[in-house]
Amino acid sequence: MKLQGNTILLTGGSAGIGLALAKEFVSLGNKVIITGRNAEKLEAARQETPALETIQSDAADPEAVRALGAQVKERFPDMNVLVNNAGVFIPRNHTTSSDDLEGLTAELDVNFAGPIRMVSVFIDQLKAKRGAILNVSSGLAFVPLPLSPIYCATKAALHSFTLSLRAQLEDEGVEVIELMPPAVRTELTADMPDDGDFKIISTEQLIKETFHGLRAGRDEIRPGQAKQLYWMSRIAPGFINAQLAKGSKAMIPPPESD
Repeated sequence: MKLQGNTILLTGGSAGIGLALAKEFVSLGNKVIITGRNAEKLEAARQETPALETIQSDAADPEAVRALGAQVKERFPDMNVLVNNAGVFIPRNHTTSSDDLEGLTAELDVNFAGPIRMVSVFIDQLKAKRGAILNVSSGLAFVPLPLSPIYCATKAALHSFTLSLRAQLEDEGVEVIELMPPAVRTELTADMPDDGDFKIISTEQLIKETFHGLRAGRDEIRPGQAKQLYWMSRIAPGFINAQLAKGSKAMIPPPESD
């Protein structure tokens, strides 16, 4: 995809990876609209980077996504790039039952259903502009981390969806790219130790490798340890699964009490 002169809609852009991507896109001469659920965080991001446009929205809410589509089409008719970045990571223990059956699927609603709905709402506009879709999945799409089974499953599902979406849009003029970050030092990984089995990289390193991949025209970008997870899942899946299980065992939360 071209890296200048776009109008980019980026979900989950008020912090972490999303905000880092938004800032880099702005610095390259793009108009960037970020969304998020928290109005205060969105305003803080705008204060830090005044060029950002902000819209409060929830990727997990179908009505909010529909309303976002209408607002963007009216205010930003030149929008030609969709970045599906919104995501939640919840450590879970599945060895006992849970009374919160609705909350149990929160990661599905944000991480997987959200991008599907966003693509549906904006696909006609993206086709008309011959634009691009960038789905942010994870290196854990290739191998499961027992610390967060549902999160990993959503990222594996998003990876599969992205592959199919790319094939369907091949003749429609819409480029489909997947960014598969490893563990990145953000709020989502605040509880992970720096000296553990997981190589946690900085957002600066992630951005450097991501934009190198975008400039190279790659449709699948695997920064840092994500590249290792990809190859190990093919060469020695039993070994890498066992290593991740061992490394995350102590971080799995205790089972819910009755």
